[in-house]
Parts: sequence; structure tokens; C-alpha cells
Amino acid sequence: MKQLAINGGAKMVKKNFAWPVFDERDVNAVTDIAKSGQWANPDCKGYVEQFEKEFAAYCGSRYAVTCVNGSVAIRLALIASGVRPGDEVIVPPYTFIATASTVLECNCVPVFVDIHPDTYNLDPSKIAAAITPRTKAIIPVHFAGQACDMDAIMAIAERFKLTVIEDAAHAHGGAYKDRKLGSIGHAGCFSFQSSKNLNAGEGGIVVTNDERLYDMMNSLRNVGRVKGGQWYEHHNLGCNYRITQFQAALLLQQLKRLDEQTRTRDENGKYLASRLSTIPGITPLTRGHGETAHTHHLFIFKYDKSQFGGLSKKQFAEALAAEGVPAFMGYPKPLYEQPLFRDKNFLCYAIPDHVDYTNVRCPVAERACSEEAVWILQHAMLGTRQDMDSFAEAVAKIYQASK
Repeated sequence: MKQLAINGGAKMVKKNFAWPVFDERDVNAVTDIAKSGQWANPDCKGYVEQFEKEFAAYCGSRYAVTCVNGSVAIRLALIASGVRPGDEVIVPPYTFIATASTVLECNCVPVFVDIHPDTYNLDPSKIAAAITPRTKAIIPVHFAGQACDMDAIMAIAERFKLTVIEDAAHAHGGAYKDRKLGSIGHAGCFSFQSSKNLNAGEGGIVVTNDERLYDMMNSLRNVGRVKGGQWYEHHNLGCNYRITQFQAALLLQQLKRLDEQTRTRDENGKYLASRLSTIPGITPLTRGHGETAHTHHLFIFKYDKSQFGGLSKKQFAEALAAEGVPAFMGYPKPLYEQPLFRDKNFLCYAIPDHVDYTNVRCPVAERACSEEAVWILQHAMLGTRQDMDSFAEAVAKIYQASK
């Protein structure tokens, strides 16, 4: 039996998976801006406007508004949608904190609804029970790049007259029933942070088909200025959330690679799932819920320690990483168990006193965090078919060692 790498044995995976992917085109694009001296973007023109138009068209949306990061993108969409202090917004508990913390920044109340055990996305069957007269919006997260059940979510939103803001930070290029993720709800928010499938180090964008939303978000990200107004004329409570020409130039180059990279991740995800499904105790998250392109910002599978001799999820993930697989145990706790929510450190004036996150329970999310979910990172999913084989063989090696 082969000795595990974590115990001194040879690694199963010896390849380093580079990220970000770039070449001279990216270097030249940034160099040209540096030489021009036109670094700033006070009017959101030039490369910024060009990227907004190209990304909106890519998503099948009419409008796009760039901003400094994906968190601000959600915040802009929420404020522009008309939420008011004390309003409630439905969010999943298994996501990056910004999905919920931006709700607090708008002086609104995050309401956590559990995720579906097959996809780790917001479970539509549990949304209606969480809706109250104060509910104004839903933020479904296309977690790991797997499309949410948008038909069901949009039907609920229409029934209760709610705004749907897609958190598509993991989902650049993903699709649900051949519609690009981010273009299905009233607004779709993306991040260009350095780990994301489309990245410029930092940055964000919101896409929408709603001209009213667009005009307000455009104003909010540009210190409250409005179309047709003067430079020193401020109509809305905005701020300087603009990105630079450097970021936009990089994103224009990176966007050219996105479709091919998405196809590679998608195909590798299908193949890796087929390989891992043959190993006892390993269950990849399922497909067939409407997704027609999975971006695999993460490849996630469920781990059952009972099939691995009681090895904890943390120990398993550490052993897998030691074998050279870019793997991680994922979030250790749901959002509502973070000190921010447990201790109500909100610095907000409109959160009612009765709001208490210590009593929130989302069993599926809790199992994912404590026992089940293991992640493989997106840059590894750009590897070859042989790389996927080596990932599966590394898992099998740990399984054999546990016997």
C-alpha cells in the first residue's frame, strides 16, 4: 500500500496549477495605459465603458455597472432596488460573508434559508415559509458555479413581488437553461477578485435589464452624479466606487479566454465526478437541475468519514492537499454562527431588537460545514483529463490507507 504524502510518502499530484492565466496581451494592455497617462476613470469612459458594454452583451443583459468589488456590487443592487431600513432579505447561510453583510450595510435584516443537499444552493422549497410582510428581496448564490433553480425562485419572487439579485461571484460564464447566470433576476452581481474565474485582482460588476436600476446604480457608484448633470452636482447618496482603466483593460483580455476556460472546467467537472463516484464515501454534488454550463469555481463533493475509518473531514482535506490536490475543507461554519451575527455587531440602527441569530438552524448547511463538503479550487479544474485522474487516484489512495 502506498504511504500517504502527509505521512512522508510521495505525492500523487506533482503539477502546479498556475493562476491567473495571462500572456503578453494582458501585459501590453496594462502597459499601454501606463504609457498613456490616462489612468483614472472619472467619467466611466474608455476601457471601462467598453468592458461594461462587452460584459453586458456577453451575459445577454442590456446594462452593466462596474464597481470596486463584488460586495459593493450587491450593495449597489440592493440600494437601487429600493430596500428601506428594517426590510428583510433572504440569503443562504453557505456563502461568503458579503452576501449577508451587504444586507446589513443597507440597514436591512438578512434572513437565512437553508441550502439544498444536492447542490448546496438556496433551497426554493424553504423560501416561502421565510417570507414576511417585511421581505423585499432574495439573493440566490450560484455557489461554486452551479446554477440555482431560477425558475422556482423567480416564480416565488413574482408571487410575493420580491426583487431577485443573483450573487454570481462564482458564476462568470455559467448558464441556466442556456441563459447566462446573472441575467435572469432583476440584477446579477459578479466579483473580479483574484481567485475568481474572471479576475483583475479586484473589481465587480452588476448587470441588469432594468433601466431604472441601471441609472440608480450608475449614480451610486459615481458619487451620486446623474446623466446630464454637472460634475459638481450630486443627486443621490453615492460614493466613489469606480474601477480603473487598468482593471478594465485586463478584464477585456481575460474575457476573451472565459468561454474556453468554462468549457474546460465544465467537462473536467463531469469527468471527475464520474471518477469520484466510484469511491465509497465520496458523493459529488449533483447536476441536472437546469444548469447548461457549470463554471466550477469550486468542485465540491460530499465526504462520509464512516467509509474512511472515521477520519475527520479536516484530516481528510489535509491529507488530500498533501497529495498535491488544490483542496480545502471549505467553510467551517454557517454565516449565522459568525461572531458578527451571534453578537449582533452590526453598527446599524434599523435592525429590530427581536432579531436573534443564536436560534437559527439550517441543518443542511451545518452538515456541509462540519462533516461533508470538500472543495477543489477552480484553477485546478483547468487541468488535463490526466490531472482529473490523478485527483481521483489521490482520493482513492486515502480511502485505501483508511482500511
